[in-house]
Amino acid sequence: MSKEIPDKVLNFDKKPKEEKTLIKEIIENQKELLPQPTGYRVLILPRGRDPVTKGGIQLAKETIDRDSIASVVGYVVAIGPDAYKDKQKFPEGPWCQEGDWILFGRYAGARFRIEGGEMRLLNDDDVLAMLPDPEAVDY
Repeated sequence: MSKEIPDKVLNFDKKPKEEKTLIKEIIENQKELLPQPTGYRVLILPRGRDPVTKGGIQLAKETIDRDSIASVVGYVVAIGPDAYKDKQKFPEGPWCQEGDWILFGRYAGARFRIEGGEMRLLNDDDVLAMLPDPEAVDY
């Protein structure tokens, strides 16, 4: 089973009028700007909210930003060299790897912005679950 980079991320855009930005483009175009996690940390790109609800209501930018901060679902961009190496904490091996969608605590990790989008650095044990479908978890 090969890991493919997902089609879109909604909270990582430079212009408010753009609704969707490809994760692959973000990661490739900004690879030199993205921090490389050290030690046991995991770099996460939180999933954003669609600017239009299922009922067709256009959401305000402030609402989208607030929901992005409160997001508990993210895409694993990079894993530090020591993540999941402690055999006592992780006897069954890594909980996640690059390219996985994960569930993490709402206030977990350090938040930072790069080129208009938010990212997070989490500790390896802050990952709560793996998600086969990020759309399955609502805000």
